[in-house]
Amino acid sequence: MHRAARWSIQFRVLFLGILTSTLLAQNGSGVFYDFNAEAPGKIHKVSVADLPAPRATKSAVNPPEMSPRPVDAIPKTLPGFKVNMYATGLDEPRELRAAPNGDVFVAESDKGEIAVFRGVSKDGKAEQTSTFATGLHVPFGIAFFPPGPNPEWVYIGNTDSVVRFPYRTGDLKARATAQTIVAEIFPGASHAHGHNTRDVAFSPDGKKMYVSVGSGSNVDDPDEHKTEFHRANILEYNPDGSGLRVFASGLRNPVGLSFNPKTGEIWTAVNERDELGDNLVPDYTTHVQDGGFYGWPWYYMGGHQDPRLKDSHPDLKTRMITPDVPIQPHSAPLSFAFYTGDQFPAEYHGDLFLALHGSWNRQPRTGYELVRVPLHQQGKASGEYEDFLTGFVTSEGNVWGRPVGVAVAKDGSLLVSDDGSGTIWRVSYEGK
Repeated sequence: MHRAARWSIQFRVLFLGILTSTLLAQNGSGVFYDFNAEAPGKIHKVSVADLPAPRATKSAVNPPEMSPRPVDAIPKTLPGFKVNMYATGLDEPRELRAAPNGDVFVAESDKGEIAVFRGVSKDGKAEQTSTFATGLHVPFGIAFFPPGPNPEWVYIGNTDSVVRFPYRTGDLKARATAQTIVAEIFPGASHAHGHNTRDVAFSPDGKKMYVSVGSGSNVDDPDEHKTEFHRANILEYNPDGSGLRVFASGLRNPVGLSFNPKTGEIWTAVNERDELGDNLVPDYTTHVQDGGFYGWPWYYMGGHQDPRLKDSHPDLKTRMITPDVPIQPHSAPLSFAFYTGDQFPAEYHGDLFLALHGSWNRQPRTGYELVRVPLHQQGKASGEYEDFLTGFVTSEGNVWGRPVGVAVAKDGSLLVSDDGSGTIWRVSYEGK
């Protein structure tokens, strides 16, 4: 065969492969999909074997231009469940955390405040609200210490520091000014760029505090960019802020942190890198191993080298960990909660509910939903996840809602913050 003809055939095969992959992603068939294929009850599973070559599709710049919530628009969920507006009119509600008495604390990050919501009325709305603290610096993480029914402190993860307020059960306003526990999470944190969410969680025995710190970039090599020092990590401290060490590394942007009540393992949700195409690199949620390395920036899941960087850490490559649940690339998983209530059917108990904030680096939009990760009553994932709360994007592709925080209310309903519409949604179970 003539060389030119052979190259022509090979080019056409490659082109058709890329086109087919793109069309499959856009119409929802195959492993990769877009928001049109997201529907309550639909199950997805992405594996390392499914990953395309880098730049198999062009890298997209497709951020959502937020639209007003359409009149009477309510997120969709499964039969037997009901969705209602628990609270609205908030300023960028982000992380949610339920106190042991059932009060729900909410970080309004842009505003620099923590709000508290109490109770559930007959129509599913908050019965009481209050501003707990003001004057914070892009707050996100919220944690009660010590663990158990009678915490004495509320810890807040600012973007640059960790502070705490004295607390007694039932407080709706901080009873004193904040105490600084970690003055500077990493050098230059007060004026740093990049990922700004810092979640905070305590080990079940209360002996250690964990703080999630995202990278300052997409794929800067920390060997050459010292601004990445102590970033893309989960950091461990004593509760008083002493004893700093890196618990796990190579996590580009670990956002939510929480301990699995069944296994006692710490879990996180990670936003992976961008600009390698529509279907690279999968985001993920996973339990995190002490001393574990998860790839960023030199490698990504499956031991693949990022083509933009040198293969400069082969020792790390050989021991990098594949996460438990890869998620559709660019979905932007943020916060999550393990379901510990008794309102949902028994098969939901212990499962993980994860907010996907939505894509910007993908031509066919994806994310903008809440998903359920089955843990099979054993606290262990098997790789799949299920669409649970969808409908934050109109059929025309207009985004009006973006889930962020998840908490289990005292009555067993599920609360989900949405920083797109400034709302907290409540999902309750009424039976089929």
